[in-house]
Amino acid sequence: MDSETKLHEIKKPIMVLGTSSGAGKSLTVTAICRILKNLGEEPIPFKGQNMSNNAWVDWEGGEMAYSQALQAFACGITPSAEMNPILLKPQGNSTSEVIHLGKSIGISTAKNYYKDWFIPGWEVIKKSLDSIYRRSPNCRLIIEGAGSPVEMNLIHRDLTNLKVAKYLNANCILVTDIERGGVFAQIIGTLELMKPEEKKLIKGIIINRFRGDLSLFKKGKKWIESKTQIPVIGIIPWLNDTFPPEDSLDLLDRKSRYNNPEIKVGIIKLPSISNFSDFDPLENEESILIEWVRESQNLNKFDFIILPGSKQTIKDQIFLEECGLSQDIKDYSNNKGNIIGICGGLQMLGTSLEDPFLKEGSKNYSEQKIKGIGLLPIRTTFLKKKLTRQINSKSLWPCQSKINGFEIHNGQTELDNTPSALNVNPIFKDVDLGWYKENKKGGTIAGTYIHGIFENDNWRTQYINLIRRSKNLPILDMKATSYKMKRESIINNLANEFDKYLNLSSLLN
Repeated sequence: MDSETKLHEIKKPIMVLGTSSGAGKSLTVTAICRILKNLGEEPIPFKGQNMSNNAWVDWEGGEMAYSQALQAFACGITPSAEMNPILLKPQGNSTSEVIHLGKSIGISTAKNYYKDWFIPGWEVIKKSLDSIYRRSPNCRLIIEGAGSPVEMNLIHRDLTNLKVAKYLNANCILVTDIERGGVFAQIIGTLELMKPEEKKLIKGIIINRFRGDLSLFKKGKKWIESKTQIPVIGIIPWLNDTFPPEDSLDLLDRKSRYNNPEIKVGIIKLPSISNFSDFDPLENEESILIEWVRESQNLNKFDFIILPGSKQTIKDQIFLEECGLSQDIKDYSNNKGNIIGICGGLQMLGTSLEDPFLKEGSKNYSEQKIKGIGLLPIRTTFLKKKLTRQINSKSLWPCQSKINGFEIHNGQTELDNTPSALNVNPIFKDVDLGWYKENKKGGTIAGTYIHGIFENDNWRTQYINLIRRSKNLPILDMKATSYKMKRESIINNLANEFDKYLNLSSLLN
């Protein structure tokens, strides 16, 4: 840390470590961020290194993990890539795209990552911390760890757990998930594997996802505190609110909370799916049931289907072709089906995908140019440089409305020079952001490059009403609560529940 930002001058950071992946670190940080904001503090989220294909783009065009963007919303501030200086985006075959301070700087194998990227990674983490403190000297960092902090085969090259904790002399919380079982062993084992100077940083323990009567854990709490000499500062009950998952595998466990849906949506579960937080606004619509589609089937039970974003578009298009889903989607279209593709999904709906620079999965196959599903007369060529930017535009269909969102993609997409292109119309005033066409028998096929399109309340509601009219259902009220207001409500509910059971006072001094 530079001479202008001395450790003894800053508010003590709070760091949330976990006994394992999935212990609840992300939501705990989100809750603490909102709790401290409500107390009048200036919390800022931070995660030195995250691995996720669920990304956000800041106003400088920098990529960051969506979980840190959500935590920034909880703080009431604008997300910035400095809050997640290293983002690793897995792309199969034990390789990941490496992103530093929002910019893609290379591809690395798991085997070579720490040999090639550990030193520059630590430098970019320190640079981000210095920048945050220079800009916000009165802030309190709320830091999220990754996985377990005591993976002994990796601990010497762990960039984002105890190395950050020691560098900042943070007050650390250890979170464990009692739902998984073995909570006592998780806590004791994690602490025993820490060095004495590391264990001293642990100032509190949180028992997460407790079901039943909290009083039944009094003896367990007393035993943990006696054995570790660390207070249990919170026993958090099981919470049911839906949040974006960090790992796309969690999608398989997500269930609709609504019992009487009027509209059924099928989302194609691509092997390399990305930006699945695009669909959170749909999950918060009471009239909608979402089902994830993983294998060939008759899609006619769905009122519309979505092809999501992909980190390896050519690889995923080959998957669709080989498993039969590509033909299923064509059959669905011919049967008055409604289809939306987002980013990679848009590209797959076109006639061709060309990957001359081996950016989108074609290096695993013999062909660098393949056929798309062929439902939109568009062709895509993947370029060397990725486009990342925030979007402010205006939609032309299914309504005229202001649109916000962001782009993350390599591909450049153009209309085919064929007669069928005459039947295609731009969705937005910026014509390169998406197209749609109406099927002869009914239904529409649409595709857009805009991530977060469903967060636009008017656009989402008008599209849903398009589907509802086709089913002779009453249209939705345009004055319904906005998704962003619902997200705020969910964050507030999360913070309020944590605040009931969590004592942070000893960590704030």
